[in-house]
This record gives sequence, C-alpha cells and structure tokens, in this order.
Amino acid sequence: MKSTLLFIIACCLFIFQTEAQVADLPQDFLSKEFHAVRRDSLRNRMPANSVAVVFAFPTRTFSNDVEYVYHQNPDLYYFTGYKEPHAVLFIFKEPQTHTDNTTYTELFFVQKRDASAEQWTGRRLGTEGVKNSLGISRTYNGEDFKDFSIDLNKFDQIIFDAFAADVEVIKSSKGELSALMQQFRQKANIPEDYSKNKRFATGLYRQLTGALREIKTEEEMNLLRKAVEISCVGQLEVMKAVKADMSELEIQGLHEYVHKKYGAEYIGYPSIVGSGNNGCVLHYVDNNKTRVGNQLILMDVGAEYHGYTADVTRTIPANGKFSAEQKTIYNIVYQAQEEAFKKCKEGVSWAELNKVARDVVTEGLVKLGIAATKEEANKYYPHSLGHHIGLDVHDRNTSSKLKKGMVITIEPGIYIPDNSPCDKKWWGIAVRIEDDLLIKETDYELLSYGAPRKVEEIEKAIAEKSALDDFILPKLKYGKKGF
Repeated sequence: MKSTLLFIIACCLFIFQTEAQVADLPQDFLSKEFHAVRRDSLRNRMPANSVAVVFAFPTRTFSNDVEYVYHQNPDLYYFTGYKEPHAVLFIFKEPQTHTDNTTYTELFFVQKRDASAEQWTGRRLGTEGVKNSLGISRTYNGEDFKDFSIDLNKFDQIIFDAFAADVEVIKSSKGELSALMQQFRQKANIPEDYSKNKRFATGLYRQLTGALREIKTEEEMNLLRKAVEISCVGQLEVMKAVKADMSELEIQGLHEYVHKKYGAEYIGYPSIVGSGNNGCVLHYVDNNKTRVGNQLILMDVGAEYHGYTADVTRTIPANGKFSAEQKTIYNIVYQAQEEAFKKCKEGVSWAELNKVARDVVTEGLVKLGIAATKEEANKYYPHSLGHHIGLDVHDRNTSSKLKKGMVITIEPGIYIPDNSPCDKKWWGIAVRIEDDLLIKETDYELLSYGAPRKVEEIEKAIAEKSALDDFILPKLKYGKKGF
C-alpha cells in the first residue's frame, strides 16, 4: 500500500514538474486561431449534409519495443495543432445536436492523460489541455468514442482519407487508433471495399484538403521561411567546412547539426548526400561513402521547422574547384533553372515550366555530344521540374497551374552514371540545383537565396573559414573510420 502511494505521488510530481516546464518550450507554433480558421475553411467547402473525419497517423515500431519518433498526420496537425497519436477529428457541415440539446460543429477524441505512461513517454495534453491550448471545446478522451451518441449513417457523404492498410484493428486498447478506426467503421457501416461507394468520399477528402494546403497563409509562411533559411545556412556552412577526406555521413551530420542548432525538430525527408556516381541515384540515402574525394557532392537536405519543411539542393566540388567538365554540366543545369524562374508567376502551368527547363538541358547535352536526341537526353534528366512544399515535402495540391501563395521547388538536374554511352570524362557527374519559391501574382520570391548557386559563389564560399573548422574530435580507440 505504501509503495503504491509513493508511486502515485511520484507520478503527480512528474506531471506538475513537466507542466512547469512549458514556459521553456518554443513559442512560435501556429496559433489556435489559425487552426480554427482552417477548420472553418474546410467546413465552408464541404457539401451539404456531410462530415469530414481526420485520424492521427499510427505509431510505428523501430525495434522490438522501441517506436520511431512520432510524426503527426499533417492534415490533423493543420486542422488542430495536435501532435500526439491515437486521435480522431470530426468536422460537420451543419451544427449537430447532442443528447443534452447543446449543439456542436466539431468533435475531437484524443488520448487520455496517464501519469504512469507520461513518466515513460512524455507529457500529454489530454482533454483539458486541448481545450485550453488548442481551443477545441468539444474534446473527449478516445475511449469515450465507442459509446458516444453520433449517427454517422444520416450523412450523405463521409469525407475521410483512405485507411492505412497496415494498422492493426484486431487487438487494441480502448482509445488507441486501431480501436477508433474500427469503431468509426462500425458506426458508419463502412464495408471492407468502399472504393466504389461515392458516399465514402476519399477522393473528395484529397481534393478539399489539397485546395486548402496548396495556398500558404502568412502564418504558415513565417514557419516555411524559417525552415528554408535554416536549410540555406546549413548548405553554406557545409560549403565552408567541406574537405575531400570527409565522408558522406559526416557531411550529412554537419547539415543536420545546423538544423538542430536553430531549433528545427526534424529533417523533412531522409537527407541525400551523394558524391560522384552516388549522386546519380535520385533518392540516394545510404550516405556511406567514407571519403568524398575530388568529386562533386550532391546535397539534397531540408530542415523541418514546426511541421513545415524546406527542400534545398546544392551540388559542390569537394576539393573547392569545379573541373572543366563539372562546370560545364553545372552551368547547363543552372541555366535551365534560370529560364524556369523567368516563367514563375500565377497562371503558368507546370507543363510550361517543365518544357522550358527540359529544352535547355536537352540542347546542352546534344551540343556536348552526350546525347544524340531528345529521348536520349531524357535519360540523363529523368524527373520533373518541381513540386509543392509545406507540411509534406511533396505537399498536397490540386491545381496544374501556379497560384499566388503556392510554395514550390524548381529543381532541374543532369545525372551521368558510370558506363553511360558517352565520353567517360562525363561519367559520375551528377548535378541538381533546387530552390524554394513563393509564387506571386506577376513574379516570384526566391526563398532560398541564402545558399550560393553560381559556380563562382560556391567556390568563394568553400574557400572561406567555417565555424566548424576547429571542431576536432579525438580518434577512436577501436576500429577505423568507416569500419
């Protein structure tokens, strides 16, 4: 009895202590007013007699009983600001009447406060925390959903994203995501195959959320600008610090250290640091070459700050100077990007942008004799020109034309793998230049201006002293670098 009492007291002290530490947390997250407006904006776009349902992302196992660091469903974060698992949000087109005759337009079910669990895995907001911090008054514990009086069968359309195929729905505790999903399916009478039933509007869910998320508000731009600026500082600092005897992994670490130094919680996607022929792998993430040598290093690295991710790529010579061949290929890519920039404004289609950049690349490769035809040139430039960024690195969108308020990447590239059917002096050269742009009515704003792009600017940056030059660690007692 005494030990039980002491445990309860310890747990209570832990919660009080963690609540006292809230003042030390970042204060520049999206406001609860932002999320409320986003929910209202979704509601205004929804058809009559409909309900939108947004689930948290599931937790994922890293190893045995250890989970990956949790990352929220961007849609749920967008509409609520909630960052914990095991939750579901309901947004109703019209006001609903509860059993006590009160009305509501939204319901939120979240994971319950649990002193024991919080001592192990960190503080939870709980219902009162959500009400106070996020401003969602109709918030309940997840375990209350099972018996909550709600008739989902009366709605003409239930708008939700397709269920994740790997979420376990057989065994689950009350209030956990799998239980919430199972109970939702039962309440809404959703069959196993609902793909052809228009009442279960998964396509409409993507259209509505995409139309909202593709246009960034000023509050979102504050976070995106910071994510991009942090990423650019990382690119510049690595240029100053790079040495031929560094490994790809070490260079990745320098980028991500800078991100963390400025408060970016995560990377927006697995960091790509490929030297030489490794750069020809578009999404190369092994980053395990132990010495980059005198080759080009393609660095596609983006910081995620408070949910919003940048996507910036620079290609640099590890030894500080571009060779004649490297410089020639680099300048073709640079010119392709410059020509695309000139077209960036509201109303221009992605197809137009793609064509402008691809024409420059094709002409350059044919002129050098690397490719004989347009089709052959496409093998060395196998991807499209860009994409949206925001809460996802490939952010949700619906329009084929640019609109004011969109944030996109422009990222042409040329990749010439070893053993390509061309003069071998070009082999192993991979160049991608990727920048982040805010689309305006008549032009654009280059957000990633802080990372050098021109050949001369890059070589000048590499020659500068880095704040990391004096960061020298002792040699390990066991093993060698890379082994």
